[in-house]
Amino acid sequence: MDKVDFRLDGKVALITGASRGIGEAIAVTLADYGAHCILVSRKEDALKGVAEKIASRGGKADVMACHVGNLDQIEGLFAKVRDKFGKLHILVNNAATNPYFGEMLGADPGIWDKTFDVNLKGPFFLVQKAAKLMIEAGGGSVVNVSSINGIKPAPFQGIYSITKAGLISMTMAFAKELASKNIRVNALLPGLVDTNFSKAIMDNEMIYDYAVKMIPMGRHGQPMEIAGAVLYLVSDAAPFTTGSCMVVDGGALA
Repeated sequence: MDKVDFRLDGKVALITGASRGIGEAIAVTLADYGAHCILVSRKEDALKGVAEKIASRGGKADVMACHVGNLDQIEGLFAKVRDKFGKLHILVNNAATNPYFGEMLGADPGIWDKTFDVNLKGPFFLVQKAAKLMIEAGGGSVVNVSSINGIKPAPFQGIYSITKAGLISMTMAFAKELASKNIRVNALLPGLVDTNFSKAIMDNEMIYDYAVKMIPMGRHGQPMEIAGAVLYLVSDAAPFTTGSCMVVDGGALA
């Protein structure tokens, strides 16, 4: 290797939670650099605008519906990917949920199950299915979008933080197991980013002011500021990077 190469021409990339926010920014960026993106969300209609945006920029994208907390739907998703593409090179596990904002003492089993199904169980089986296709393609790259909450749990986000910590551990375990198969597995740990997902924080002035005070850069991030890190991790610019946790948080964990 004598040249850093971020191009993704000829690569097929699957991005979950791609209908908006960080997922949309990642999908648009990977398509800008040549990947044929498979956009995944619970409903296809939510993805059409993103696919049109990618097409308007000269990129390629397909939309496929899948609830990542449902194992039967994950099975169906990969059947479609195999039938249409016959290969997969990149998986970005971005879809997540945080249905409960409050003290853990008040959480019921249903909240626990929903959060774990979408944030940890689903991503595990997505990696398992994706890896099998990647092995057939000669290798690939996985990025699991975790959170700085996986390192430092945030107030009123205990269950969500636990799932994100589990995703970090899962990333390292898969990285060790899949390295010999030419598959790299890394985690991305965003801080506070302006998305619908962070609405509970962004819309509460007291909580938002407290959160921003914890960020040395003194501001929240934007989705496109996260996408570049994913581009690096999935591209041939990072051939020796696996099992890592890339933090993009304005210095909040520093």
